[in-house]
Amino acid sequence: QVQLVESGGGLVQAGESLRLSCVASRMPSSSNAMGWYRQAPGKQRELVARATSHGKIDYADSVKDRFTISRDNSKNTAYLEMNSLQPDDTAIYYCTLEAQLRIHWGRGTQVTVSS
Repeated sequence: QVQLVESGGGLVQAGESLRLSCVASRMPSSSNAMGWYRQAPGKQRELVARATSHGKIDYADSVKDRFTISRDNSKNTAYLEMNSLQPDDTAIYYCTLEAQLRIHWGRGTQVTVSS
């Protein structure tokens, strides 16, 4: 079983920044993808950013040019740098790890952006 632990969420004002971190207890495979999803109240969970072990990176259109995903494979860690945060970014942010045809989820970290 893989454990994912997120940290770095909090309450900020519009225009400010936050950095989320996600540490995986282990990597089941060297070929994998780590990502971030979010779910706002009353909305469906959506992909925010995803980075594969081969270097492919994808972003949701709503966060392009504001959010940056990165990885430190030596630490089994993924980061999400979030700049110019807006109230619409308020959500629970979940870390994911995809490997060997399975997707693992963290418990989530709350990000709240006040106007």
